Amino acid sequence: MQRLTYFSLLICLLLAACGSPSPSAPQAPAATEAPTPYPMPAENQASSVQQATPYPEPLSPVTSFTVQDALGREVSFSTPPQRIVIAGKALFMLADAVYLFPEAKERIAALGSAGQGSGNFISLIDPQYEQKATLAGDAGAEQIAAYQPDLVLLKSYLAESLGKPIETLGIPVVYLDLETPEQYWRDLNTLGQIFGQPERAEQIKAYYQQKLAQIQQTVQGAQKPRVLILQYSDKDGKVAFNVPPQSWMQTILTELAGGEPLWKEIELGKGWTQVSLEQIAAWDADKIFIISYFRNVSEVVAELKQDPQWQAMRAVQQGNLYGFAGDLYSWDQPDVRWILGLSWLAARIHPELFPNYDAVQEAKEFYRTLYGLDEAFVNEKIIPTFKGDLP
Repeated sequence: MQRLTYFSLLICLLLAACGSPSPSAPQAPAATEAPTPYPMPAENQASSVQQATPYPEPLSPVTSFTVQDALGREVSFSTPPQRIVIAGKALFMLADAVYLFPEAKERIAALGSAGQGSGNFISLIDPQYEQKATLAGDAGAEQIAAYQPDLVLLKSYLAESLGKPIETLGIPVVYLDLETPEQYWRDLNTLGQIFGQPERAEQIKAYYQQKLAQIQQTVQGAQKPRVLILQYSDKDGKVAFNVPPQSWMQTILTELAGGEPLWKEIELGKGWTQVSLEQIAAWDADKIFIISYFRNVSEVVAELKQDPQWQAMRAVQQGNLYGFAGDLYSWDQPDVRWILGLSWLAARIHPELFPNYDAVQEAKEFYRTLYGLDEAFVNEKIIPTFKGDLP
C-alpha cells in the first residue's frame, strides 16, 4: 500500500512536469533610448575640435528671411545667422546699437575694439566679451573670414573698401548707417529681423521717438539762440577747432534742441571743417559747446576759460561756454547715446523750458530701458565716467 502511494505520487509529478510549459529564459528589460545630443551643424561635424564655438545654437525653429540693408540691397538667410562679426573703424557706434538686442551676447563671434579711449562699454555688459575675438580696426577680408562668420555687419561707407572683398569670399554682409534719427528707425528694424526680435526693435524705436517728440513739442515756437558747436583737437600739439557738416548728427541735434547752428552759414566739407579763432569770434554765438573725443572735455573748457582770446567772447563772459556732456563716450555722436545728447543740449539751450532736467535720472532711464541695466550698475560703472557740463 505504501509502495502504491509512492508510485502514484511519482506518476502525478511526472504528468505535471510534462503538461506545464517550460519556463522561458529571463527577459532583458526593455532598452531605453539614449538622449539625443543637441545636433551640431553638418559643416562643423568633421572638425568640431578646431571649430568649436562657445556660442550655443538657437533652439528656435529654422526659418528663412530676407532683410533690406542701408544700401537698399536684399540679403537672404536660410537660417538665422549664429556667428556674426562686426568690423570697421569707429566700431563702438555700431556695436552699441547691435547690443540693444539681448541675443547679441550669444551670437557675436568677433568684433573690433569697442572703445573710444575712455573705456569699453561692451566689455562691461557682455559677460562673454573676453571669449570673443578682437579685430584690429583695419582688419581685412581674409582676417575677418578666418572667424567663419555667417554674417558681417559693416557701416555703409565701408561697402567698397571692405564689404566687396568680404562678399567675394561668399560671406553675407549687411550694411547699416545709424547716422541720423531716420536711419536709426530703419536700421533698428533691420537688426530686429537679424536677431529675430522685431518686437524689441519697436520697443527701442518707441523710446527714442517718445523722447524726441517731447523735446520737439517743448521747444516749438521758442526763440532760437545762436549756437556754435566746435570739436577741439590738439593733434601734434597744434590746437584746432572744427565744425560738423550740415547732415551730421551734431547739426541735427542743435536744430532739434531748438538752436540755430551758425556754422551752416559757411561752406562745409564732407567731414569736420576747421575754422579760425577769428571766425569763431565773428559768429558771436549766444552759446558755445565744445566737443573733445580724446581728452577730457571738462579740462579743455577750463583752459579755454582762462584764455584771454576766449574771455573776450560774449558767450564766455555770460557763462555760456560748455563742455558737451558724455560718459564713456561723448553724447553728441551718432551713437545710441544721441538721445541723451539731445535731452542735455535742449536743456542747456533752453534752460527755462526744461527746469526739471536731471542728467543722472535721464541716464538711469536710458540704460535701464535700452540695456536692462539696474540702478546699482549705472551708479557704479556709468555715473563716475560723466564728463562735460553735467548738472
